[in-house]
Amino acid sequence: MSKLITFEVQPGGKLAGQTRVPGDKSMSHRSIMLGSIAEGVTHVKGFLQAEDALATLQAFRDMGVVIEGPENGEVTIHGVGKHGLKAPTKPLYLGNSGTSMRLLSGLLAGQAFDTVLTGDKSLSGRPMKRVTAPLAQMGAEIATTESGTAPLHIKGKAGNLKGIEYVMPIASAQVKSCLLLAGMYAQGQTTTIEPAPTRDHTERMLAGFGYPIKQDGNKATISAEGKLTATEIDVPSDISSAAFFLVGASIAAGSDVTLKHVGINPTRTGVIDILRLMGANIEVLNPRVVGGEPVADLHVTASQLKGIDIPEELVPLAIDEFPVLFVAAACAIGQTRLSGAKELRVKESDRIQVMADGLQILGVDAQPTEDGMLINGTPIGSGSVESHGDHRIAMAFSIAGLRASGPITIHDCENVNTSFPEFKDLATQLGLQLASREE
Repeated sequence: MSKLITFEVQPGGKLAGQTRVPGDKSMSHRSIMLGSIAEGVTHVKGFLQAEDALATLQAFRDMGVVIEGPENGEVTIHGVGKHGLKAPTKPLYLGNSGTSMRLLSGLLAGQAFDTVLTGDKSLSGRPMKRVTAPLAQMGAEIATTESGTAPLHIKGKAGNLKGIEYVMPIASAQVKSCLLLAGMYAQGQTTTIEPAPTRDHTERMLAGFGYPIKQDGNKATISAEGKLTATEIDVPSDISSAAFFLVGASIAAGSDVTLKHVGINPTRTGVIDILRLMGANIEVLNPRVVGGEPVADLHVTASQLKGIDIPEELVPLAIDEFPVLFVAAACAIGQTRLSGAKELRVKESDRIQVMADGLQILGVDAQPTEDGMLINGTPIGSGSVESHGDHRIAMAFSIAGLRASGPITIHDCENVNTSFPEFKDLATQLGLQLASREE
């Protein structure tokens, strides 16, 4: 059994210095998936060596792909081509990674073999019908539990998938990506139409591998006509991981932090836009394009934040950053109102309820709503909070310690290793007084 990890944060302090947070999780997943079915040898730099991305890597090794590394973020993938994957000898275990499970379900629906996808307790409770239902419209055969959750039993339907036009009921990059990957194995064209923009790493990376994909506003279209050609990928730092330090440096007086080589893909920068609307002082320095993805250094200094009504169009562009944005709202003057974020209730935890519970324990006036939260800026106290095994909750409450009046204890933090194993080390280097203990 994995050990239970508890974080203890001492109050106060500031963040100062410069650092490079680990590679982007979304792009690390996709580099393995597309590199594996490309022709030739793909080299990846900046790969995120965390449990979620490593679960994807292991799944493709289990399907016969030779992958060297990762070592210091470098991976070499010996692609087997679009039809070269082999049947795994056992179920593919994906740990805590919803991205792995949802994207692989699309990719594997069109193979010539059957697969079973399993995950840990948290992943086994997350909704999968959002991908299995549209895949069924394409002719896929995927059996789930009665409640629509993992394990997923996928019957390979090689040559029998049919392209569809799918109007997505919710904005989800995982659903979009799943269907585009399935579309590479389907007869005719597959088109996704999204209600609001979501991250477009799949589309950009497909283009980087030379696979034809057509984008027209909120529509993306793909077909089986094409192949992936091996390429070089330099994964930028993950803005979702950088977000903890963007908020920390904004709320702690005297802070001055530079975050190097951060991905600033416009489908991911909602957190910067929201913090700037609240009065944060964030500069984008040295913007450049690396491997088709925009990258920059982010410089942030402390400022007095103010409460805002978060614009709904920014919600999908910051969906993973809300746990720490709720901490920013607690430190702001006045009320912050979030709505249109119902998706937060089906993440690794119910992030609306779990953050509201924890903030209330710390004395913050936080009221959950069906699709968001109302937070009135309140001094952060001291106390013991539950992360419910959710990595982003654990890290968000750690950052709250910068403005707390006493120590904060955060339970069940072992899943920080799924996205950001270096969090404790980087945070303490920058000045957060964070210790962890195993039980």
